[in-house]
Amino acid sequence: MRALSGLWRWRRNPLRRATDLAEAWVALVALLLIAVAAPLTGCLVGAAAQDSLQRSVRQQQHGRHLVTATVVRDLGGAPPEADPDTTTGRDVHSRVLAYWRAPDGSRRQGQVLVDLESPGRGDRFRLWCDPHGRITTRPLDRATATAHAVLAGFGAALVTAALVETGRRLTVWRMVRRRYARWDRAWERAGPDWGKAGTGS
Repeated sequence: MRALSGLWRWRRNPLRRATDLAEAWVALVALLLIAVAAPLTGCLVGAAAQDSLQRSVRQQQHGRHLVTATVVRDLGGAPPEADPDTTTGRDVHSRVLAYWRAPDGSRRQGQVLVDLESPGRGDRFRLWCDPHGRITTRPLDRATATAHAVLAGFGAALVTAALVETGRRLTVWRMVRRRYARWDRAWERAGPDWGKAGTGS
């Protein structure tokens, strides 16, 4: 990492400038932030995501039910783009008219996308629905929720590290700009004849 490259400026050197030492401090602070703040941010974001996702898992598992549906008739192939909000989470092959009994006891009927190769009248399949019998997606499982939380934490740590490194680069860039500006002013004070033959003689 570039934050490590600035640490060489700590070494004693008669040519070391004040800005070199300042860049070393900036590099050290950036390194500490990347080593401490980035993992801490990742852990906090991951924990918050885990809590939220596991709460969603519990809500979905409580509010979604797997019921048995019966095919009334085949309606042909599945449409080109299946609606993810109305599929059962399985590979979709056919579109059928089916009926099922909702968890509240009411009878429901509608078009359903199923993974039956050749659906016929009376064929049974399972689908997910809400307490009122409306078709919904498969509930999120705990393992998938945990994986998403880990990815969220890892992503937050990377973003934090990237922001710290970006801040370090911007700070060093401004230091370099000021250094160049001081050099320009020093050259101007030296006068327009500096370096010409006979100057000062």
